[in-house]
Amino acid sequence: MSMQLILHIESSTTVCSVALSAEGHLLNFIDKQSEGYIHGESLTLMIEELFQKAGRKLGDLSAISYSAGPGSYTGLRIGLSTAKGLCYALSIPLIAIPTHDILFEMTRAAYPSSTKNVIAMLDARRTEVYLQSFESSGQVISSLQCALLDQMSPLENLPAIVVGDANLKAKDFWTQKELTWLDTPISAKFQVNPSAKAYSEKKFEDTAYCNPIYLKGANGILL
Repeated sequence: MSMQLILHIESSTTVCSVALSAEGHLLNFIDKQSEGYIHGESLTLMIEELFQKAGRKLGDLSAISYSAGPGSYTGLRIGLSTAKGLCYALSIPLIAIPTHDILFEMTRAAYPSSTKNVIAMLDARRTEVYLQSFESSGQVISSLQCALLDQMSPLENLPAIVVGDANLKAKDFWTQKELTWLDTPISAKFQVNPSAKAYSEKKFEDTAYCNPIYLKGANGILL
């Protein structure tokens, strides 16, 4: 039986990130962060560099996982189109990992013994955020939504760890002492565990018809 080798692509924010795992264990990763979106010119080159560093070939892949959103409209489209192209070329399955699940994995890695709830938030421009909250076990508390920071409160989730690229602006609105802020940038390396689970359970996407999770369109209007 061949080894389970999965390429992970994260492009939901200004961070462009790729990772490679074997049998659920991280082999290598590359993260690049900039003020703008560099995914279009950087993603393919980063994948090539990743495989060179790991001493592996694209043909060795068993599957590809991508960060499914929500997040940057353009970034998500680039990430998914790259993943789809490789899946078609290599005849391998596609795995979708919701971006807020990746944020939860980041929190669990940083605070493995925590019993606090997790509030995962991504910047949706102005005072808007893409928000979802979880119990420390991973059980969903509130469903994914686009919310206004100045019209909501984290009180029902306290104590909680807040994670995601919306933290900087959220701190202007949320000052509760029971909040712990995890400001680590998102990374594809945190897709390894949920992707390995999805692969073992054969939870694959229809490569031809799958789309990212868009809560807002390219024009910023709610869908």
